[in-house]
Amino acid sequence: MALTTGIVGLPNVGKSTLFNAITQAGAEAANYPFATIDPNVGIVDVPDERLHVLTDLVNPKKTIPTGFEFTDIAGIVKGANRGEGLGNQFLSNIREVDAISHVVRCFDDGDITHVSGSVDPVRDIEVINLELILADLETVSKRLDKVGKQAKSKDKEAIAEQAVLEKIMTALEAEKPARSVSLNQDEEKIAKGFQLLTKKPILYVANVNEESLLEEEENDYVKQVRAVAAEEGAEVITICADIEAEIAELDGEDRQSFLDDLGLTEPGLNRLIRTSYELLGLNTYFTAGEPEVRAWTIKEGTKAPQAAGVIHSDFERGFIRAEVVSFTDLQYYGSTARAKEAGKVRLEGKDYIVQDGDVIHFRFNV
Repeated sequence: MALTTGIVGLPNVGKSTLFNAITQAGAEAANYPFATIDPNVGIVDVPDERLHVLTDLVNPKKTIPTGFEFTDIAGIVKGANRGEGLGNQFLSNIREVDAISHVVRCFDDGDITHVSGSVDPVRDIEVINLELILADLETVSKRLDKVGKQAKSKDKEAIAEQAVLEKIMTALEAEKPARSVSLNQDEEKIAKGFQLLTKKPILYVANVNEESLLEEEENDYVKQVRAVAAEEGAEVITICADIEAEIAELDGEDRQSFLDDLGLTEPGLNRLIRTSYELLGLNTYFTAGEPEVRAWTIKEGTKAPQAAGVIHSDFERGFIRAEVVSFTDLQYYGSTARAKEAGKVRLEGKDYIVQDGDVIHFRFNV
């Protein structure tokens, strides 16, 4: 499933350092604006302890996690909507992603240049958000001009689209993102076609230094980010990109020892990946057999035939039924056979909505 989160922010806030840690793809990280020009794309495994449990139960030849895609987008500056910096290119790159991880600098360091001369998370967030809003205003305005003419001829689709555009325009003019507008199901379908930047779900990533990460009391910069996010109904996670870069270079016991020394239970990247995954409303189901145990990504609300189609189009086309057991039940009983004896394995048809954690064997005939 080609869904991706774009990592955005002002120059020099730690985006590329974070991206390097996520993917170990070697995206350039430098102390000057526009070190990243073309978007770097990397796919990372989604951490899921359930895979390890299933592997122990089934003892397959191989185990394959599901993947998630991150795109590192170059730093945006004030005036990007007018083409400042490399604005038009950056905004175009953001338009291609499904969700946004907005990295906000929450640390002081005289050796790392800040594009605005000082650290101010609220101002920095406003700069990015305003650029996206102004870009959307231009998109909506142009679309309204076109649709307005069609609406005058009593075209029902144009009238419906015009109403949605006007709702969104009102919010954008008040410097509110398009995602803040309450729309019904039909209106959401219309709005989706506009590909608006501020309609995308957003996660704020507060990038702190090591000292702040290990302190129980959050620093004032992070508190400011949380206040902004609370107003928007957005999520916030705190991370130290420099530490994550160090963790990413370690393996096995060395990594665990490093985490233990820092008093951390897991890398912050695990939280970032999981939260980004959840941000897009994604679920995971599993297939488990002797050849392989594998995790598969689906959107929430996906029915069994379409979930089968993620594996192969033939599975969807020839779908007969799905043999389903929940991960929790399978873990408890220790095997599919014992779970079946306990009545925990179900046969589900075409209307079954696959749940997160389902372990499924599909029956099909082509």
